[in-house]
Amino acid sequence: MMNHFSGFSMKILVRNIDRLVTDAEVLDLFKAYGKVDSCVVVKDAKTGKSKGFGFVEMSNPREAIKAVKGLNTLKVKGSGIKVKVAEEQA
Repeated sequence: MMNHFSGFSMKILVRNIDRLVTDAEVLDLFKAYGKVDSCVVVKDAKTGKSKGFGFVEMSNPREAIKAVKGLNTLKVKGSGIKVKVAEEQA
């Protein structure tokens, strides 16, 4: 199963993020588990405010899985974040 992801970034969905949490704060959480290729908290186009979820990409699948397991339900600014491997969009 791990070979399926080799050579590709693993996209991780992070939900239930407190609206005040920044990209940099999410990045710091994931950097503790390994190399992060990209990290973005999704913002509303009109207001620029956080929509409460984001995506992280990590190229090492082992590190990505450890991050998902280690960070899922972690309390960040009072909210328990939900972390899982993102579903591929067809």
